[in-house]
Formats: sequence, structure tokens, C-alpha cells
Amino acid sequence: MKNPTCHRFLKLAAFFLVLFCSRVFAQETAPEGPKILPADSVTTAKPDKVTTDSVRSGAIKPDSVKSDSVPKPKVLIDTIRYRFYGDGNFTKGNVNRTLMVFRAELVFSGPVINISTNPRFTYGKQNGILAERDSYGDLFVDIFKKRRTYVFGLGALETSNLRKIDLRQMAGAGIGYRLLKNKTNDLSLTNAILYESTNFQEIATVMTIRNSFRIKGKHSLLNDKIRFNHLTFIQPALNDISNVRWNTIMSVELPLNKWITLRTSFENSFESVVEATRKRNDSRITFGISVGNK
Repeated sequence: MKNPTCHRFLKLAAFFLVLFCSRVFAQETAPEGPKILPADSVTTAKPDKVTTDSVRSGAIKPDSVKSDSVPKPKVLIDTIRYRFYGDGNFTKGNVNRTLMVFRAELVFSGPVINISTNPRFTYGKQNGILAERDSYGDLFVDIFKKRRTYVFGLGALETSNLRKIDLRQMAGAGIGYRLLKNKTNDLSLTNAILYESTNFQEIATVMTIRNSFRIKGKHSLLNDKIRFNHLTFIQPALNDISNVRWNTIMSVELPLNKWITLRTSFENSFESVVEATRKRNDSRITFGISVGNK
């Protein structure tokens, strides 16, 4: 009775031993695949925590840590400055004189490009007769103006009842150089080659190529209690040395606050080619006010 039972027990033990050995042999000879480790919040570090701890410990420099945020696009224009001027001169008596000058300065600045315009309108009467109804508009496009040397292109349109000009057109390009640029002084020189076409009311249209030299400056005195501004153009014709033009505007300003300024200005202009009834030289003095953030 004991022998058959023992026999059966030995057979069963041998069967389990063979089964166990076959499974171990199959695991050792099978090719290794990717091992998947169970997720463990203690042993697995989050990427943000690794980056933060590495930066704090000094293993990784802050500059080398990449940000997931999208880089900001480069803008063409990031600053807008403006100022509006209203000047005038009025007399009454033996000579009744009315003169009004409206101007604006608009500047759109960016890292590379600078766009500015200085439109102007002048209206005046002498003893009830229209003397001035002149308009002027220009557009300057400066490249790398924040540097000491820069390049620019320009275009301008002008009409003048004072000089009997129906339409004057100018376009050209040139180079500029900043002599001074600090808190109290801003002084620059420019030189350009211009194509000019002038339609007079009586004489034939005059077309010429000019060299345009400009001096422009802004100066602050007595801790910005007084400002002195000046702008001068000298423009001789390259194909006719006797054909020359110049224009000078000088102003003294007394700032009342950041936005409002009292001012007086002097302007002188000269043109060698004019209508038969017109004089070559004109001067005016005006008083007024300006408003803006420029």
C-alpha cells in the first residue's frame, strides 16, 4: 500500500520538476524585449523638477534651459512720437495782416526702420487779399537711424500760392551722419541726390537734379527749461549752378509741461528761379504753441 502511494508521489514530484525547469529554460533563451517598469511617483522625476533642481544646483546654466513658450515675433514699429504746431502772426491798422502756420511731426520708429513725416500748411492774407495758401508734405524712410551712419529715402510734394507753384515733386535718397546724440543735444547731417519737377503757373515746367544738404539740430538748455531747434536745407542744382534753393527754420521753445510748449519761430527761404512777379527771398516770424509727446 505504501509502495504504490510513494510511487505516485515520486511521479508527481518529477512532473512538477520537469515543468519548472522547462519554464526557466524558456525564459533564459528567449530574446530580451523592452522592459516596462511600473510607474512610481517616488522614483520617477518630473521633467520640470529635474530642470529646476539642475538650475538651482548649478549643473545646468539658466540660459541653456529651453522654454516651451513661443518666441515673440520681431516688430517693424514699436514707438510712435508726435507733435502738432500752431503758429500765427496778426496785425491790424494801416496794414491788415493775417498769417497762420499749422505743422505736425510724426515719427514711427522700430529696431531697424524709422518713418517720419512733417506736413505743413500756411495760410495768410494781406489787406484782405490772399497771399499764402501753401501746403507741403514729405515722407522720410531711414534705415539703421539708431547708428551713427545711416541711409534714407525721401519723397515730397509742395504747392505754393506765394511763389505761384501749382505742384512741386521731389524724390531721392542719401546718407546721414549723427554728430551728437545725448540727453541735451541731437545734431545730424544728411546729404541726398534729388530729382525735382516744378510746375509753375506761368513759366515752363523746370526739371532738375539737386544735391540736398541738411543740418538738423535739437538742443536743451537749463535743465530742459529752454529748447532751441533748427533745420537748414541747401539745395543747388547739379546741372545749373545758378539754380539754388535754401530754407531755414529756427525756433525757441518754453516747455510748460511734458505735453504743451510755447514757442516762437523764424523762417527764411530763397529760390533763384521764380515767377516774374515774385521775389526770391521770404522771411517770417511767428508765435504759437505745440502739443505732443515728442
